[in-house]
Amino acid sequence: MKRVIVAISGASGAVYGVRLLQMLRGMQGVQTHLTVSEAGWLNVQQELDMARAEVEALADVVYPVQNVGAAIASGSFQCDGMVVAPCAMRTLAAVALGLSDNLITRAADVMLKERRRLILMVRETPLNLAHLRNMTSVTEMGGIIFPPVPGFYHRPQSINEMVDHSVSRVIDLLGLPQPDATRWTGLAS
Repeated sequence: MKRVIVAISGASGAVYGVRLLQMLRGMQGVQTHLTVSEAGWLNVQQELDMARAEVEALADVVYPVQNVGAAIASGSFQCDGMVVAPCAMRTLAAVALGLSDNLITRAADVMLKERRRLILMVRETPLNLAHLRNMTSVTEMGGIIFPPVPGFYHRPQSINEMVDHSVSRVIDLLGLPQPDATRWTGLAS
């Protein structure tokens, strides 16, 4: 059984976290653990018009973001990776500085200290120097900064296809098999 932590923080782009949960739900042998910030819940409702219960139903286990004593807050919790999708700049800054002030940032800190896979789908533009330095800091600690920048070589026909492509790349980074993922095969002749 592969265990993946999914966190949704308060940046625009809640669709990335929800779609990640949906795609992982459809994979054999993957168990998801979800935590969502209060601003994350606001974005889910605003951007996707989804009820909290609908999103929670996509995960195997759900933790309140204030519960810093949850299982995922400990290095003894065996886990294969964590994705913050989307990752707000506030969350990035807290991770970069080791401020474990909620379950998202505590679980991310655990991932870094245990040398486990941490992927942050940072969402903000333009970037200021603080954002860039925080990204550098997290990268130096072993995290992966993954802004959800769409690719166009697969000629997406919808926003959903662009979202799926980015989420598929994140799943690749988790080391999970995806036989149906769109892959670059070289320049067309």
